[in-house]
Amino acid sequence: MAHEIVAREVAIEVGGEAPMTAYLARPAAPAGADGYPAVLVGSELWGVTEEVRDVVRQVAALGYVAIAPNLYHRSGAGTAGGLVESDENRARGFELLGRLTRDEVEADLRAALGYVRDREDATGKAGVLGFSLGGHIVYFAAGRLELAAAAIFYPGWLPGEGTALSRPEPLLAAVTGGIAERDVRVLMFFAELDHVIDAEQRDRIGAELAAAGVRHELVVYPGARHAFFFPGREPYDKAAAEDSWLRVRELFTAELG
Repeated sequence: MAHEIVAREVAIEVGGEAPMTAYLARPAAPAGADGYPAVLVGSELWGVTEEVRDVVRQVAALGYVAIAPNLYHRSGAGTAGGLVESDENRARGFELLGRLTRDEVEADLRAALGYVRDREDATGKAGVLGFSLGGHIVYFAAGRLELAAAAIFYPGWLPGEGTALSRPEPLLAAVTGGIAERDVRVLMFFAELDHVIDAEQRDRIGAELAAAGVRHELVVYPGARHAFFFPGREPYDKAAAEDSWLRVRELFTAELG
């Protein structure tokens, strides 16, 4: 059953700094005694774009309080609406990404989760969902926050360097043990023809998760390419997008309720 939802921009205090903007959506009906489970949504390199906001609304319609924090907020209020895709903004996105630190990203994610738990009846279990860079971010979150489930689409830079979060060691080595300790169930989606994540990287990720004892499943879509999930883009793969979303729904139902 799809829930009627309400959605809005919110401002969240993080450590006495200028407020962090975030996009939040939740079911319109009051929650029961246990509240709605929460889902953190990790954005692509482009930030909290309208595509990401649409995902937040879709998650809320499933019966969760969903929130996408603007992790670029320390670089100015102009980052709140995300970046239009272009070569110039790609360079700008990597510049913004280079300013992120592990401690600040963790503080932002904890603040977003705390916000919905304090103000939006999200007092139950929590999960994360992320795409590309957002997948990289939520893999980090799964090893640092108390979460029950992580749905991760084509995450770059896990086995090697590539972002500030990958230093001093890659995230695959840095946080996989934490994911196992927290018993986070991980579902990862990959594209066979991904120019960012090749088969060798996929195999390394799967081997590391298995060695750590993480409950996980890796799904590879034949013929699909990076960024296959979002309609309107040239790499969009309808079959892969629909199948992966069904699996996300099943994961959250099983682990979050």
